[in-house]
Order: sequence, then structure tokens, then C-alpha cells
Amino acid sequence: MNFRSFQVPYPIDERYNKRVAYFSMEFAVHQPLKIYSGGLGFLSGSHLRSAYELRQNLIGVGILWKYGYYDQARNQDQTLQVTWMEKHYSFLEDTGITFEIIIHEHPVKVKVMYLPPQTFNAAPLFLMTTDIPENDYVSQTITHRLYDANVATKVAQFILLGVGGAKLLDEIGFSPELYHLNEAHGVSAAFYLYNKFGRKKEEVRKRLVFTTHTPEEAGNEKHDIYLCHKMSYFCGLSVEEVKSLTGMPDDQFNHSLAALRFARIANGVSQLHGEVSRHMWKKYDGICDILSITNAQNYRYWADKQLYKAREEGDDWSFDDRKKWMKKRAFELVADQTGKLLDPNVFTIVWARRFAGYKRANLITRDIERFNALMHNKKYPVQIIWAGKPYPVDYPAISEFNELVHLSKNYKNMAVMVGYELALSKRMKQAADCWLNNPRVPREASGTSGMTAAMNGAVNFSTNDGWIPEFVHNGNNGFVVPPADYSHMHTQEQDEYDLNKIYEILNNQILPLYYDNYGTWRQIVKNGMRDVQLQFDSNRMANEYYELLYNHK
Repeated sequence: MNFRSFQVPYPIDERYNKRVAYFSMEFAVHQPLKIYSGGLGFLSGSHLRSAYELRQNLIGVGILWKYGYYDQARNQDQTLQVTWMEKHYSFLEDTGITFEIIIHEHPVKVKVMYLPPQTFNAAPLFLMTTDIPENDYVSQTITHRLYDANVATKVAQFILLGVGGAKLLDEIGFSPELYHLNEAHGVSAAFYLYNKFGRKKEEVRKRLVFTTHTPEEAGNEKHDIYLCHKMSYFCGLSVEEVKSLTGMPDDQFNHSLAALRFARIANGVSQLHGEVSRHMWKKYDGICDILSITNAQNYRYWADKQLYKAREEGDDWSFDDRKKWMKKRAFELVADQTGKLLDPNVFTIVWARRFAGYKRANLITRDIERFNALMHNKKYPVQIIWAGKPYPVDYPAISEFNELVHLSKNYKNMAVMVGYELALSKRMKQAADCWLNNPRVPREASGTSGMTAAMNGAVNFSTNDGWIPEFVHNGNNGFVVPPADYSHMHTQEQDEYDLNKIYEILNNQILPLYYDNYGTWRQIVKNGMRDVQLQFDSNRMANEYYELLYNHK
């Protein structure tokens, strides 16, 4: 293949003719390619799969992380151990392209690898690495760890994604009509494009679109503008020029705000998140419009087709048998890791996603008396599984994980899993009768894990955040904590309210339904499977990106 005049190597559907380059720090395309940490990667992976299915003229631009995010192992007492294992991929192609960018006033060589579409049924993906002998050791480490904790390394990673990604597109001759930034990590591309197109901001705006995933201002990355300048983030522009160009007079460079001022249009990742984002950024002038395009996940990759077949044929015996078999298979992984033998006939709750404070992994354990009663309920037995990766230096989240590990030693019917990546994620969804999701409203931008849970016959039980208001009809296709006026509550009051409601709904509605009226429970499962396929398959999302974002006039 000629990588110097690259074209998407399959016929393009004319509805999706516009050439788009999609920049993301992480892509969860398939389990063997470990260059992702969590939801952002799961989303971009599904996006690439749907772009391939719909035959869109879109390519992915990312980074080849030598050690991935990290490998989640255990210490001797079963608590979390962060390990770094070098990854090797025989299925990536060497493009033969190496080019140079400037980082910290210093030339850094960038090598380009390629994931062909047919390997994992995803749109073409170009991955950059600096881990080559031509670079000094410090430059090599830029692509070692996804979201490196060292600030200078992280800024270098942002430069690589943005400036490096934009230059990569020139090197391969792809010449996109639109540069799509999935989160603001790659906004340094705007400064590269500013120089490329005659230092005219409107020329950059014509070509840039932006997806924001962060529903609170504090969560948006900010760095010292002088550090960014010293790191060569601004492609030769002075600090004064940058402040004037981005409209940021102070010394903190806000990546998301810069993206919103450089982009022609942006989007939040659920209807609620779009509203929250518009409200959050409205005090700033010069920002682009923010639409909503709700995240989705790839049905073909995630859904259990046999379960759907039994549902479509109205074969309840096969439907129940398949779900039980899926649980049994997942429980073998649980037994292998934890020595806990779970029962496929018992109602199973799963809480599994990234560990972060606002997601409140341990919420139902905070009232230990009620938790004990739940775990020892003879009439309506329950078993619970937790899984997920905290960020490797998020010590509160790690200690939350470890507290759950220690707590699990008191119960035969509670397990905490490690190694939460694509493969385990799918098995955990297949294990679940109930997919528990309890973020603090409105902190969850989208929260896509529940979509793939529904695709595997799990019922969503959630606080009313992210995508949930667009999906759950309480008691019909899932269960939702009735929203209160959280804006007038302290964090502690909000947690207490949600905790009480979770136990109330669990004990009074969900468990009696599952054990005493299984026919109705099965119907709720089926309704969720139907609704998620209709609204939250990423083919719908990838189509909306073209219709609403890329073709926006």
C-alpha cells in the first residue's frame, strides 16, 4: 500500500464522502490492542467500527502506547497492583514513514504504524510512536504510558497527538476536510493548522470540530501557559500571541476552552451533557455552538446475537437458557480470579467501570447494616461483582477499590475482579442481571457501559445521569433513582438520598420482581435490549456525526 497518498481502502458511501480525521488519545478497537483506559476509548473504538460498517471516509489518528494504560494485577493480599508490561503487536503494519516534530525546543522523531481495516473491522487507524532508537530516552518515554502522571510528559503527549497527528496527515497526503478532536487532548493541532493556513483563525475554524466529554469545569485540563510554550506546544507563537488568539488573558491554558474557540461546532455526548456544557461555558465569549450527539456502542461487536435471536423468535426457554449459560461462563472467570463460586440461578448485580470518586463504586456498602442484610437475604439471594481500573495515581480511587477487596473477604457472594478491559467488560455484562450505575448527578457526561450491558440481557439500574434520561422508562426497560433537586443538596445529602432510594427500589421492586414474577422481569430485559439496539447502536451516532457535525453549515 502507498502510504504517501493515502485513501480509505474501501468504497465510500456517498452520504459520507467528506474526508475526516478523528483524533483520540485512546482507541478501544479490540482487546488485543491495549491502547485505551476506559469510556473515551470504548467510545472511539465503537466509532471506528461503525465508520467501517457505514463505509465512511474517516480515519483514526492516535498514539501507540508501549505499556498501554497499565496492567491491573494483585498484591499478595489481593489488593490492587499497578504493573507495566511492554506490548507487542504483529498485526500492525509499519508504514515506513518517520517524520519530525519539535517538543521542548528539541527535534523528536515520530514513527507511524497502521492498523488495516480488515484486521478488526474498523476504519483505518494510524498510530504514532516516539519509542525508536533515533530518539533520546526522554523522547522515547513520551509514548510509554497513556495519561502519564508527569505534567511535562503529558503536555508532550498532547503535542504529539495534536501537532504530530496534523503533520502525519500531511505526510500521508490524506488532506482532511475536517479535523475532529475527540476531547481536547489534541488541540495543539489548531496551532499547527493556524501556521499552515496563513495564520488565519477563520481557516482553522472552517476545519475543526470538537467533542467534549467533561461535564464540569474543574475536570477540563489546564496547564501553565509558560510551560506549554517552553514545551513548543504553540508551534512558534509567542505567549502574547497565544493569549490574544485564544482569548485567555491569564497564565492558565485551558485546553477545552481553546478547542471551543477554535472549532466551528462542538458537541456534548448526551442530551443532558449538551445542556450542562452550554450552561457551563456560556459565560465565555467567542465559543462555538455546542450540540448534543449521544454516545453509543457498536451493536455488532458488543451484543450477544443468540440472546437477540431467542428474543426475536419469542423462545423464552432458549432466552433464559442462554442468559444462564452466559452467567455461568462469566462466573468461571470470577472463580478463577477470586476463588468465589457464584450461582447462575442467583440474582447478580454488577458494578463495573472506571473507578473515580464521582462514580461512587462503594455507595451501597456505605450503610453496612443494610448491605449485610442484602448479602444475607435468604428469601431473595443476591451476589455482587465489582470490577474497574482506577487511574494509577488516583489514590482515593485505589483505596476505594482496595476497601471493596477487603470487604469481599467477608462474603462468599461478593467478588472484586481485576483486568477490566474489553474482554472482561463484555463478560461482566453477560454476568449481570442488574447493571448498577450510581454516579453523582450531573457528573457523568454519558456513561456508555450500561448500553452494552443492555445488549447482553442486563437491566440498567441507575441514577438519572448521562444517557439514562434518554433511555430508561422506569419499570419498563430499566430502573432509575427518581431525581431530586440535587442543586440544593450537599454532597453528603445527595449520597444519602441516592443510597436510600437504591435500597428502596432494590428491596421493594427489583428483587421481588426477579424472584416472584420472572415473566415480567424477562420482559423488562427484552424491552431494554430492543430500545438500546434502536437508539444506542453507534451506527446511529456515526451517522449523526456526519449529519449534525461534519456537514454543519
